Amino acid sequence: MFAETERLETANASLGLHHEPTDFNARGVILVSHGLAEHSRRYARFATAMASRGYHVFAFDHRGHGETTAPDAPIGRFARRDGVRRVIDDVVAVRDHATDRYPGLPIILFGHSMGGLIALNAAVTHPEKFHAVAVWNSNFNPGISGRAAQAILLAERALKGSDVPSGILQKLTFGTWGRSIIGRRTEFDWLSRDPAEVDRYIADPLCGFDASVSLWLDIFELTFRAPQTPHLDRLPKQTPIHLVGGGQDPATDGGKAVVWLANHLKAHGFSRITTQIYQDMRHETLNEIGADVAIASFADWCDEAIARS
Repeated sequence: MFAETERLETANASLGLHHEPTDFNARGVILVSHGLAEHSRRYARFATAMASRGYHVFAFDHRGHGETTAPDAPIGRFARRDGVRRVIDDVVAVRDHATDRYPGLPIILFGHSMGGLIALNAAVTHPEKFHAVAVWNSNFNPGISGRAAQAILLAERALKGSDVPSGILQKLTFGTWGRSIIGRRTEFDWLSRDPAEVDRYIADPLCGFDASVSLWLDIFELTFRAPQTPHLDRLPKQTPIHLVGGGQDPATDGGKAVVWLANHLKAHGFSRITTQIYQDMRHETLNEIGADVAIASFADWCDEAIARS
């Protein structure tokens, strides 16, 4: 469990916010951006590990997830409109809250899956606010199938509205990824090889829900937005960026989407890209067999990123 839990009030939302302070001489602050259909409390073990390495950690629930509440954001939806802008604004609000509490410390923005999409978009939108960015298990290269998914979602929105679950996208994503695991025990085995972690996800009432049409549209907007040249050009080319994927992760085509992002960033002049594909891991690196190795490697990267910043 996190050491501290609070609520961060913004202009139009009440964010569920969890904090793990370090007992050591603080080196920096890590902000955690979680994935789709989960929540920030699942990152308590990660936060404890990073606190033991000298980092204060803040993790919060995105709109439509976990303990965050907003008038236009029930579970499964960012907002009635401007969802992308609102979730980016929330990241900045948490960042400003962290810097108010710990002034002068460098800020590292960490995101997993959907959270990685949000993290990179927040960094290119507000490059002056983050010292380094970590994007784990995110797919910024869905290609033609991603554009086709957008067309399907627009058709669904026209037929039944945007505030209802997408019956098609759930099958094309979570459903397809689940069926891709040979000898699967459950439909969520694509998340991890660890049965206990999969069972915890399934038993968690705040995990595994169906995303709305509007949330899927926002996710694809985030996916295609950040890698565009006008946005990447806002981010200093010396920004440390840490990319992680799983070689058995169907959501990133076995880590190929992560490698694509690394090459895309390098082609745009970024010089401090670190890429690690854990060949036996699936989607949730932090909940996988061998997670401790990945966390220790990340902590080493954080130390170096701060030392050179």
